[in-house]
Amino acid sequence: PLPLLIWHGLGDTHDAEGLHSVGSLAESIHPQTYTYYIRIDDDSGEDRKATFFGNLTAQVEKVCGDIQADPKLLDPTTGTIRVDALGFSQGGQFLRGLVQTCEGLSVRSLVTFGSQHNGIAELKACGTWDLLCKGALALARGNIWSAYVQSHVIPAQYFRSVNDTTGLGSEEYLSSSGWLARMNNELEVKNSTYKQRISELENFVMFIFEEDTTVIPKESGWFAEVNGTDGKVTELRERRMFKEDWLGLRELDEKGGLVFETTEGEHMQLDEEVLRRTFGRYFGPERRVGRASVE
Repeated sequence: PLPLLIWHGLGDTHDAEGLHSVGSLAESIHPQTYTYYIRIDDDSGEDRKATFFGNLTAQVEKVCGDIQADPKLLDPTTGTIRVDALGFSQGGQFLRGLVQTCEGLSVRSLVTFGSQHNGIAELKACGTWDLLCKGALALARGNIWSAYVQSHVIPAQYFRSVNDTTGLGSEEYLSSSGWLARMNNELEVKNSTYKQRISELENFVMFIFEEDTTVIPKESGWFAEVNGTDGKVTELRERRMFKEDWLGLRELDEKGGLVFETTEGEHMQLDEEVLRRTFGRYFGPERRVGRASVE
């Protein structure tokens, strides 16, 4: 079977028990799957801290270097790193960033759960004792578009504000976003490599949680646009970024590789049955998976 990359979410760590039980499930469905748990730091505490603080561009570059250095991920016959990828919450859009920017990485199926592909419209309140989270929020509040925050506070780097009249990213977002505006090819000059790499995925499966109140708006997990004034949802396929295919999503959709899924429950309330079905269908040995396009 293809190796599997797993990127955890905000406030989680690469060695968390829950994360490894998901990896074990994938291995039980496709025996001998090599699972690589993405981390910014081997130390659990530092890895958790890195989900709140750091420079996202640098973090994704580091992960790219780390996977290139892992011989177990390299396919000796092709000399490329051919893998499947599973991202939870913010780890989902980070993996997509990895797909778009990491040289020599070839991803067959990218599966994301409760991710924020179209950014977040507000920073969610923290738990009472979560000092890391509170520190990140305190820094970001009131000066979210400052260069410092956009290169040091992780959730701020996928924060997105919209011009409700045009339905496009706001002026300040486009000019100041430290990561997301570039990754979503929303800037004036488009990066053709990003577009090509997304269109080369075999499957891009996006799950949103039906009762998600953590991701605001939850439809971000499907690249949908939500009007801040009246709450109207514009689906991805109705958006300009899709029609003009800024990111290769339309090309991927036309070959049947773009999949929109919902799962019951709150944010990151994972259903084992849903995971089983998804892993069985999209991961495992190299073959025509999912609904293969007609040759």
